[in-house]
Amino acid sequence: MLQKREKVLLLRTFQGRTLRIVREHYLRPTVPCNSPLCPQPAACRNDGKLLSSDVTHYMIPDWKVVQDYLEILEFPELKGIIFMQTACQTLQHQRGRRQYNKLRHLLKDTRHDCVLFANEFQQHCYHPRERGESMENWQTRSIYRAAVWYYHHCQDKMPIVMVTEDEEAVQQYGSETEGVFVISFKNYLDNFWPDLKAAHELCDSILQSRRERENESQESHGKEYTEHLPLEVLEAGIKSGRYIQGVLNVNKHRAQIEAFVRLQGASCKDSGLVSDILVHGMKARNRSIHGDVVVVELLPKNEWKGRTAALCENDSDDKALGDPPSEPMPTGKVVGILQKNWRDYVVTFPSKEEVQSQGKNAQKILVTPWDNRIPKIRISTQQTEALQDFRVVVRIDSWESTSLYPNGHFVRVLGRIGDLEGEIATILVENSISVVPFSEAQMCEMPVNTPENPWKVSPEEERERKDLRETHLVFSIDPKGCEDVDDTLSVRTLANGNLELGVHIADVTHFVPPNSYIDIEARTRAITYYLADRRYDMLPSILSADLCSLLGGVDRYAVSVIWELDKTSYEIKKVWYGRTIIRSAYKLFYEAAQELLDRNFHIVDDIPEFRDLDEKSRQAKLEELVWAIGKLTEIARHIRAKRDRCGALELEGVEIRVQLDEKKNIHDLIPRQPLEVHETVAECMILANHWVAKKIWESFPHQALLRQHPPPQQEFFSELRECAKAKGFFIDTRSNKTLADSLDNANDPNDPIVNRLLRSMATQAMSNALYFSTGSCAEEEFHHYGLALDKYTHFTSPIRRYSDIVVHRLLMAAISKDKKMEIKDNLLSNKDLEELCRHINNRNRAAQHSQKQSTELFQCMYFKDKDPENEARCISDGVIYSIRTNGILVFIPRFGIKGAAYLRNKDGLVISCGSDSRSEWKPGSLQRFQNKITSTTTSGESVTFHLFDHVTVRISVQASRCHSDTIRLEIISNKPYLIPDEDLFQQSSLLLKSDLVKEVTRSVEEAQLVQEVKVNVIQEDYQKYCQTKGRSLYTLLEEIRDLALLDVSNSYGM
Repeated sequence: MLQKREKVLLLRTFQGRTLRIVREHYLRPTVPCNSPLCPQPAACRNDGKLLSSDVTHYMIPDWKVVQDYLEILEFPELKGIIFMQTACQTLQHQRGRRQYNKLRHLLKDTRHDCVLFANEFQQHCYHPRERGESMENWQTRSIYRAAVWYYHHCQDKMPIVMVTEDEEAVQQYGSETEGVFVISFKNYLDNFWPDLKAAHELCDSILQSRRERENESQESHGKEYTEHLPLEVLEAGIKSGRYIQGVLNVNKHRAQIEAFVRLQGASCKDSGLVSDILVHGMKARNRSIHGDVVVVELLPKNEWKGRTAALCENDSDDKALGDPPSEPMPTGKVVGILQKNWRDYVVTFPSKEEVQSQGKNAQKILVTPWDNRIPKIRISTQQTEALQDFRVVVRIDSWESTSLYPNGHFVRVLGRIGDLEGEIATILVENSISVVPFSEAQMCEMPVNTPENPWKVSPEEERERKDLRETHLVFSIDPKGCEDVDDTLSVRTLANGNLELGVHIADVTHFVPPNSYIDIEARTRAITYYLADRRYDMLPSILSADLCSLLGGVDRYAVSVIWELDKTSYEIKKVWYGRTIIRSAYKLFYEAAQELLDRNFHIVDDIPEFRDLDEKSRQAKLEELVWAIGKLTEIARHIRAKRDRCGALELEGVEIRVQLDEKKNIHDLIPRQPLEVHETVAECMILANHWVAKKIWESFPHQALLRQHPPPQQEFFSELRECAKAKGFFIDTRSNKTLADSLDNANDPNDPIVNRLLRSMATQAMSNALYFSTGSCAEEEFHHYGLALDKYTHFTSPIRRYSDIVVHRLLMAAISKDKKMEIKDNLLSNKDLEELCRHINNRNRAAQHSQKQSTELFQCMYFKDKDPENEARCISDGVIYSIRTNGILVFIPRFGIKGAAYLRNKDGLVISCGSDSRSEWKPGSLQRFQNKITSTTTSGESVTFHLFDHVTVRISVQASRCHSDTIRLEIISNKPYLIPDEDLFQQSSLLLKSDLVKEVTRSVEEAQLVQEVKVNVIQEDYQKYCQTKGRSLYTLLEEIRDLALLDVSNSYGM
């Protein structure tokens, strides 16, 4: 029998406002206890994760322990942990969404022996707060009473240890109930886990950090920063319009000086501002950290400042240059923080000399974060000397108004500075990417496919699915060596003369039921992470590289979209959606498909499916395949032309492949060469995504997952328009159609690089494409600007994107709805889907950033070991694509690198080019114009650099102990670089001829095989989550089409 209570909640909205809500609170006689000792498992409904049966006790942390020691509770060695609902809710309210989500993921993770007990819904555990009782005392009392009930519920068979930091609670409850022990967390570790060294070190670090904070607050220091305003004042100010809410974004090139607040929520509409708000200096930032949700107050207009237009490597450069800033913009100061988005930070300890200079107390150390945007963090440790050569993870605990720097504590060591695995681990931590192996519980859900027990199509599925194995020529076109084949294609002529086009996508949802362990893990990962030399999969290899991969010559389950097309106009007559069984006839790689399209049949020897055929069969099958590829390309051209007429954009992205030698040294960096078959495959995938988007929206208009791409803000196009004007081109940015036409017309017949750079600038101006729930947006906001489509989603890559898994479930539900059948899967509500979309968008950004950072890492590694003075490859041709007050930004087509080249050095000397065009540094001045910059020496010599000029640059690496290394460009001549004939032949043949591209790819694969053997040294279970050490050429193809482009340059000091 349910018992009704009323509960008052104070909830904070995403807009930062507090709502007082009175809710009906129902108490139940039984809730899941998730213990194997439960005397009534059916009544408790223990159908989820259970605690281990081989523990000596259960441990229940109170709310304060969960807040302060969650990272220790994450240790897999600690077992039998019961998190009370009271503690979880306190964590959510006091530490925010990030920490709360971390706890939720911990509870769902089958690798960790911990469960949630909903004590506030159990009628014997719920205790209302008494009059005059503090919130902290009530929370501790509630958790203790729930612990006592739990002990008796398990028939007094399992001792329970409640751990708390409240000494009064230890005294009050310590001996009250036999079998329930109440001790401090430090005593718990000392008595129960004396040999768990890492946990003890982390505990000591947290305790030391807390003592430092307490000492600081007791000392009467002067205030370094103003106090933050109370929450109720901030909320009232936001509502009245006096204050503005937004997310703080720190400029990584001027981290001490420049940050911007991007408006959020109601502030975005109510403030009347059209641009970000500048926050100038650390004092005005008032202890907020990059990523925090802050509240700012605008300064008077006479105090507004502008962005600095100079290039700079660090803040000291910026101060020394004294260049005038750009036009003043809205400027403000932070008066409060609504949400602290603190995370794990990778830091470097100071060198011996720096330690000595930091002062007398050597235990307090200022460590420097790898991310330039994060301020130095003060931690207490006695391991300074031992950790000087390592990348280390720390967490921030607090930032008091009396302290110049935030306080934090040491967590763990990642690896040596400069070591490849250590640097990759740094990139993963900085992007909050977890790559732990899949758990035993997750792997137990996986199907089996071994030589002794091969996987087969089940008779039941054979009856329910459309069988295409004997009727359709199905094939895939992917990068060479690709294992995770998501998609296949088919085309054939129907009896009525029309054409039938099919896109067949791996049926991942057949193997991944909703809310299964593997589904929860895939949702958490959200995406497969592709780095420059490896990938970390969203799904285990038995699915991603085997049973869900549409490999050649094997039966596979698929979800298909099949269109009937008019035989001449290729207009769509009708469409069919459904589950199918396919057998891919060919697993082609892009270069082979392109050769067949060009009717260069020598490539046939490299296609395994043709090798064992007799000449007659070989010729017949070859003609059939060539016709299919040609017909697909014709259809794709028609689809593309139709989108072009609506304003689809063809943008420029630079994708670099890392070529390794047999010792895994970097042999070369190769920009990917576009092929028409890339376009063919992409257009078919876009078509399928578009039609599936329409289908799921029609069936579920308020809970469909779509992908929107908002129009960019016009001010972001200003640099593009100015650059095009320098070449005599006019770029019309009023719509995607006018922009696409303008870019098509902006061609310099003497320099094709100009159009590439203009398209790259257009890409930089774009907004990000985002997933959203249709119930959260008006229909006019669904539009995809870049693809010129009214509705779009992601359906074609469920092996590597969780969004596609959600879309597959929606499509299956839509098909069931059409057939008036029961919908098997419970679909997500609009609210739950919107929250999931936020998570996936966040993980997509992490994937993009990690991919970009790993590419930059390998670019630096490639040039680091080369002597820039004597190595020929360190000299290259560059094209100027932006002018700054003290330098230029240069694009190097050979390596796909963008970077800054200074025209004035740190000594104040400016560049000069003599009669031989060679550069040198001399006293003088710089004068910047709109499309050019002139360097004039005191002796009267001058040299002018124009937009799109070709110059010769020297490439070197600027090493950094604390941060990532960066590429440094130096102009050595104001003339184009003339490549020697033999180098010209080598480069052009390497980049353009398909047979040599194959040789490059083959050498990469051989190097990867060598590396696969070495990987076992790193970790035995590595293959469970990282099947491939090679870079997939397809990884950015759809992102390029969706405008989620990665550009290796991101405004050098804009």
